[in-house]
Amino acid sequence: MATNNNTEVTFEIMEHIGVLDTYDNREQAWTKEVNIVSWNGGPAKIDIRDWSADHERMSRGITLTEEQAENLTKALSDRYRSRGDLYKAPPMRDDMAR
Repeated sequence: MATNNNTEVTFEIMEHIGVLDTYDNREQAWTKEVNIVSWNGGPAKIDIRDWSADHERMSRGITLTEEQAENLTKALSDRYRSRGDLYKAPPMRDDMAR
């Protein structure tokens, strides 16, 4: 649970999807994660943001409905598919494989 401007913000991470990156340049490592999160008891949404290791602190992020996430997935897929040989995605790290 986090507090901001005397307004209590509650969250529940319903499902951890994956870690996109790790930042070791702080006192403790933070990670950029994709999760399914319910904020303030609302409907669970796809959530992308940085989290502290204990998940007590987080950065600003973005939440997406399932439809928005599908649209983002399609847009990114189209972008990388259309680049063909001009762009080769870097190999996926072991910790990113699902």
